[in-house]
Amino acid sequence: MKIAIGLGENDNVLKAVEHFPFKIYIAKSNEELLDYLKDPEIDGVIRGSLKSNIVMDLKKEFPDLFRASLLEKEGHKFLLAPVGIDEGDSISSKITIVKECSKAITSLGEKAKIALISGGRKDDRGRSPKIDQSIDDCEEIVKQLQDEYDIKHYYILIEEALKDKANIIIAPDGITGNIIFRSLVLVAGIKSNGALTLNQPTLFIDTSRSQSTQGYINSINLMRTLLEKKNEETVK
Repeated sequence: MKIAIGLGENDNVLKAVEHFPFKIYIAKSNEELLDYLKDPEIDGVIRGSLKSNIVMDLKKEFPDLFRASLLEKEGHKFLLAPVGIDEGDSISSKITIVKECSKAITSLGEKAKIALISGGRKDDRGRSPKIDQSIDDCEEIVKQLQDEYDIKHYYILIEEALKDKANIIIAPDGITGNIIFRSLVLVAGIKSNGALTLNQPTLFIDTSRSQSTQGYINSINLMRTLLEKKNEETVK
């Protein structure tokens, strides 16, 4: 397997790379990292410590991509999506997010259990048009996907979704998803394994430019697991 990772001002990337017995290619600019993404010989790419505009550059190539953060609470891993502030603004985009996240969680050896989160409880309908639309959107998504997926609308009760061990949490939109991510990871200290950038050909993991060495190790391990699972499926 061939993996590339970006190196910006945070050299914890280099310390993380030293923990692995196989070669990991280093890109020192967005341009180099994009070249690795386009290289058919490269199996997966990690942002590393390059600036966040690499994702914007990637969106120019693949405008429908989105990010899903792989989080872990007390041993329970789950994908949270969308977490890009310009993602998940329509029913159709959230249906795509559900489908792609289901593929990703399956590739990690889990059976997808999907929780849709909206802007209020069931009896909050009528309090504002925005809440009503959020609830209506989730009910429509459940209606369209319930025959194909294990999917449930939890309304605003994200805590109940996690108690039920949902492994895919779909936020009302990317802004809300980003706030949930920051609250869980940057405030509450829940473990983050990086964000999968999905719906484009080459596997890509988005990471913070200020991540710890262990954080980059986690992301490389995640990429390795995804590629190993992908290879196992190809062999089958």
